[in-house]
Amino acid sequence: MITDVFELRPRYGEVDQMGYVYHANYVTYCHQARNELLRKLGIDEIVLENNQIILPVISFEINYKKPAHFDELISVKTIIKELPKVRFAFEFEVSNAQHIILCKAKSTVVFVDSNSRLPKAIPEFIERILENKFKDKVSA
Repeated sequence: MITDVFELRPRYGEVDQMGYVYHANYVTYCHQARNELLRKLGIDEIVLENNQIILPVISFEINYKKPAHFDELISVKTIIKELPKVRFAFEFEVSNAQHIILCKAKSTVVFVDSNSRLPKAIPEFIERILENKFKDKVSA
């Protein structure tokens, strides 16, 4: 399993009239957290683009538990549980500074060739990176 934590503070414009972070913003937070994890692994969007790979989202599921508020420190834990093949699954846990879970989400992206726009198997260089990270977690 590979995990990472991304922290942020919701901005004023992300809060609705009730004083809660607007529900759609959690999708953006999860997307940001996923990108930060991939960046730390050396698989950021520039690397993907340079290798003619795009990662369109094919599903996103979210379950809200409690609201977040303006300027409240929140953490988005990103989890990769298994080595992808064509589909790449991520899980997210959004919590506040008191470690209260605000929401849980799941997202699936697919490896796609940016020229043909067809799905493809996980590129070898990404597979190696992820395999090494999974091995590091097992030996730790």
